[in-house]
Amino acid sequence: MTVTIARWTLADYHHLVQAGLLAGRSIELLNGLIVEMPPEGPEHADSSTRLMPLLWGAAQGRYQVRAAKPISIPPSDSEPEPDIALVRDRSYRSAHPHPEDIFLVIEFSNTSLAKDTEDKPLVYAQAGIADYWVVNLRDRCVMLYRRPAEGRYQSEQTLFSGEIAPLAFPDVTVNISRLLTNES
Repeated sequence: MTVTIARWTLADYHHLVQAGLLAGRSIELLNGLIVEMPPEGPEHADSSTRLMPLLWGAAQGRYQVRAAKPISIPPSDSEPEPDIALVRDRSYRSAHPHPEDIFLVIEFSNTSLAKDTEDKPLVYAQAGIADYWVVNLRDRCVMLYRRPAEGRYQSEQTLFSGEIAPLAFPDVTVNISRLLTNES
């Protein structure tokens, strides 16, 4: 027996959301498929929350920091909700940020590690998002995906220590140990 999977467009997905059919569910759209997101554990929630003030403080009107808000990627019919996204500083009342608005996407990952390191890099690279970080809470490292070309990231690095900075804002440095420890 052959199974056919129905893929949703961004327009279909938005209609479902507006109709309330997906209310109360933690989901995102990836490559036309509605995917459930696991609940955030305490370490995941705390790690992303603790990074926010540093990013806000360094913004100085150059970008907005969006936490767990949708970004729209029309070519792939995807609307993920990354833990943190740095986007152009403008209003998004009529549409979520699109790839050309996005400077950096960050995911804090434990139970969703496979999705964050297999599915999402393809979606983001195909959209041309230049900088994608996965804070791997399971293996205590940060995985950097950069230089998208031909639908894939050409540069993938795994770092266990040191400092990193968004490609678009090299003055905004983040200490990797700060992302991975439970200390203040």
